Amino acid sequence: MRKGPSTRASGFTESVIREMTRLAATAISKGYNQYSTTYGTIGLRKAIARKVESYNHIDCSVDEITVTCGTTEGMIASELALLDRGDEVVIFEPFYENYGPDAILSGAKCRYVRLREPDFRIEEETLKQAFNRKTKAVIINTPHNPTGRVLTSQELGLVRDLCQDYDSYAITDEIYEHIMYDGHKHVSIGSLPGMEDRTITISGFSKTYSVTGWRVGYVVAPKPLTSAIRKVHDFLTVCAPTPLQEACTDALQLPASYYEQLRENYRKGREMLVESLKNAGFGVFKPEGAYYVWTTTNNTGFKDDRELALHLITKIGVGGVPGSSFFHNPSHGRLRFRFSFSK
Repeated sequence: MRKGPSTRASGFTESVIREMTRLAATAISKGYNQYSTTYGTIGLRKAIARKVESYNHIDCSVDEITVTCGTTEGMIASELALLDRGDEVVIFEPFYENYGPDAILSGAKCRYVRLREPDFRIEEETLKQAFNRKTKAVIINTPHNPTGRVLTSQELGLVRDLCQDYDSYAITDEIYEHIMYDGHKHVSIGSLPGMEDRTITISGFSKTYSVTGWRVGYVVAPKPLTSAIRKVHDFLTVCAPTPLQEACTDALQLPASYYEQLRENYRKGREMLVESLKNAGFGVFKPEGAYYVWTTTNNTGFKDDRELALHLITKIGVGGVPGSSFFHNPSHGRLRFRFSFSK
């Protein structure tokens, strides 16, 4: 079979877990082929509740969990459920490309806050200036796509304080929560005191279990918000794939050693890609989590990110994502580029 270009662009993985595919096939053969309860099977929601309590340190019940068709649907369902026309949403920049459009589709206005380079920290005064009485929510992504930053408890504490001061919610995308390096620890803002009733926590199975095509995610939120999210979810997709929910239920029983090996495998890929990019003249931010490398392209000889993208794919056979894709003003990212080491 002819092999195409090597993709360093998207989070597709090669190592789909054989056991999970076996479990999915078994579920299909056993007849789990019809609609599940719209908001997820009771078995999966129980397993998610146990995981969220033990790993994320968030107390929740099955009545506060909605299983969705991936975190992407979880995000748009949450924003449509929470936001009203005239509300404002704070989004850290650079950002995963869906966040802004989701807010706009929900009728809200986006306020973009740049993470401080070169280490992509949250700058306290800049964030404070973005909040006002119209601020309904702030969107958090940690570990962060595209930079690979892992937000600290101190940074999340700042966000928490502002949410409390302005009666705002945190919508947090934690899809890369198990992929971190160099001793960095994942902290869920929903676990911080005072955030129990003002956090929507979104995660899923795509990245941790190498099944990006399955589209199974989940949303954890206080009951009143969960009720609204479930209504939106029902009209968007009805339910996540039933046999795959069964397989994901079993995946949550994997031992701690699985996650340790997952991180080690990605760490090796990170080291190789970071070194290669440095040797090629890129400025590199070494990721603390996730499986992306965020780069500056000033010294590569290309006028902008799109020219570089075309050169890489046509001449080298390597795919990447132009940095302009991650900014509301594309010109802010024209000398930035994101690579992936998911393969």
